Amino acid sequence: MLGATGTIGRAVVAALVSRGHEVVCYLRPNARADGLPEGVTLRRGIATDPGSLVRDGFCGERFDVLVSCMASRTGLPHDAWSIDHDAHMHALSAAKSAGVGHMVLLSALCVQKPRLAFQKAKHAFEAHLIASGLCYSIIRPTAFFKSLSGQIARVRAGKPYLVFGDGCQTACKPISDRDLAEYIADCLNDPSRWNRVLPIGGPGPAITPRAQGDWLFERLERPARFRHVPLVMMDAIIGGLTAGGLVIPRLRAKAELGRIGRYYATESMLVIDPATGLYDASATPETGQDRLFDHYEDVISGRAFADLGDHAIF
Repeated sequence: MLGATGTIGRAVVAALVSRGHEVVCYLRPNARADGLPEGVTLRRGIATDPGSLVRDGFCGERFDVLVSCMASRTGLPHDAWSIDHDAHMHALSAAKSAGVGHMVLLSALCVQKPRLAFQKAKHAFEAHLIASGLCYSIIRPTAFFKSLSGQIARVRAGKPYLVFGDGCQTACKPISDRDLAEYIADCLNDPSRWNRVLPIGGPGPAITPRAQGDWLFERLERPARFRHVPLVMMDAIIGGLTAGGLVIPRLRAKAELGRIGRYYATESMLVIDPATGLYDASATPETGQDRLFDHYEDVISGRAFADLGDHAIF
C-alpha cells in the first residue's frame, strides 16, 4: 500500500483490513502512522528511490496486489512528475519483480481533460500501467468532501460565500473518504472492475457551488450573501505571476497554483460525454451512501472534523 497516511489512504487501509487482507504499508521515514488499524505491517523508505522500494518495501517477498493512493502534495510540475509519474513507475517495476499481478491506482477524474502538470503526469502513468501487462483498476473519483468544506467556517463567521462567476457553471457528485475507500478495496475481488478505468462519484444529484452555499446559509439561518469572483480577475493575476516568473522563479509556482485554482473554478468534476465533449452528470457513476450535506451537518454539529487537506478550495 502506497500513500497509506493520507486521508483517503487511511480509509483504504481500514477497508482492506476489514476484508481480511494482509496489508503492508510503505511509509516515508518520518510519516506518522497514527490512525492506521492494528495488524498492518509498516515499512519505511523513499518512494522516489527505486532501490529503496525494492529493498525496504517489497523486501524480496511476493505480493498479490499493489494499491496506490500516493499523490503529489502541491501539484506543481516538479512534484507532480516526481511523485505522480516517476515514483509510480519505480513502484510498478518493483511490483512486477515481486510477482504482483494487479495494481489498483487512485487517480483523478480531472485527468480526462489534462491541462495541468499533475494531470499530465497522472495521465502518463495511467498509460504506462495499462500497457504494462498487469491487471489494473484505475479509479478516477470526483470531488472529495474535504475539498468542498472550506467555506463552512466562513459562513459561520458571517462572511460571504465565494463563487466564481454565477456559481452554477460547474458541478460534481462529491464522494466521502469512506465510500471511496470501500469502492477501492472492492476492486481487489470484483472482476468487473479489472482492466478498466473507473470514474466514480458519490450518490447524486450533481451539486453546484451555488447550491452548496444556499444550503449552508439556510442551515445556519443566515441571509444568503455571495461574493462573485470574476474569472477575468483570476486570469489577470495568473498572467501577472506568469510574467513575473520569468524574472523571479518563486512566482512560477504561484502562477501554477493559480492555474490549478482556475481549472477547478471552471471545470466540472463529472464524466465528459465523448460525443458532445460536455460534462454529463447522468453518465457519472455513483457509489456509496454518504452525502455532502449530511457531512456539512456533521461538521456543523461537531460530529465530524473538516480535514481540508492540501488541495482544499478556499
